[in-house]
Amino acid sequence: MNIGVRVKAARQSARMSQRGLADEAGVSAMAISKYERDLDVPGSAVLIRLARALDVKVEYFLRPVTVSLTEPVFRRRSSLLKKEERAIVAEVQEWLERYLDVESLFGDVAAFAWPSDLNRCVGSVEETERVALDLRAAWNLGLGPIDSLVELLEDHGIKVGLVEAHDDFDALTLWANEAMPVIVMKGGVAGDRQRFNLAHELGHLILVAVGDVDLEKAAYRFAGALLVPEQVARYELGEHRHSLDLRELHLLKHKYGLSMQAWVYRARDLGIISERCAKNLFKEFRRQGWYREEPGEPVLSEQTGRLKRLVLRALAEDLISESRAAELLGVSLKLFHEEEAKEYAGVPANLCS
Repeated sequence: MNIGVRVKAARQSARMSQRGLADEAGVSAMAISKYERDLDVPGSAVLIRLARALDVKVEYFLRPVTVSLTEPVFRRRSSLLKKEERAIVAEVQEWLERYLDVESLFGDVAAFAWPSDLNRCVGSVEETERVALDLRAAWNLGLGPIDSLVELLEDHGIKVGLVEAHDDFDALTLWANEAMPVIVMKGGVAGDRQRFNLAHELGHLILVAVGDVDLEKAAYRFAGALLVPEQVARYELGEHRHSLDLRELHLLKHKYGLSMQAWVYRARDLGIISERCAKNLFKEFRRQGWYREEPGEPVLSEQTGRLKRLVLRALAEDLISESRAAELLGVSLKLFHEEEAKEYAGVPANLCS
């Protein structure tokens, strides 16, 4: 039976205790414990009350569990409460199941694989520059700005999700069904921070340490190198600088989707500016209160779109009903179309009958 797994996942996603759910559903905490351990099965009336309390459909409890997850690796995990961690993982599980369900409508999901000739091993932090360049070459990216990092990764079989979560959460990386890489990020953050987090998590997925390389530092270096290759950084900034202009950094931030402070790190790592110059610039950012929110217009956040496109395609081809489409999207079609109309300046739901 999957009902116990579903009750527990929905409860954790709702950030409720067993006692809290019991009170909402009008049953005992002992009953909830038995349901979650598959020692008892709730009747139809209790299932309805559980569904209302957890804001899910009754069908959710009866759906087979199709996704297994590895232990997630959280960024900034030390300050994240266990309850919040469990809620995020439960949301990821439910989202992935919907994602893979709609993918299966168009054939088997292709297995993910890194480019066959890509050497992912690094014996030093500096070697991540090579890995980033080789990945760009393998994926035919050239050296220019990456328009959408989310779309790029999804096009290459890496599932990317956004969740609303506690401020202490940045991102997590895990594998689904042992072969599918998944990166989940906090939604509602500036696009430059989001892109760097995504590139950083990609670094953790791709890099294989040889010796005593600090993988966290290597992932940071990889992120900068992927978004702005060394040749590009030297072209934009020059070979050697005594300082960097803040307005110059702001323009580069919007051209490449890399924050002003990340540009300072990039210039320091490549020896374009000195350590002392970088420290002075960071000191100015702290003095002005720009450490968390940089001055000027923010870079727009990227959105995940592949799941939506697959659902709309299936709906247009009559592969699924409207109710099934709503279930796969995770929201009612009415609300979905209202939100999409705002996003896309009033494009109607259907252009033809």
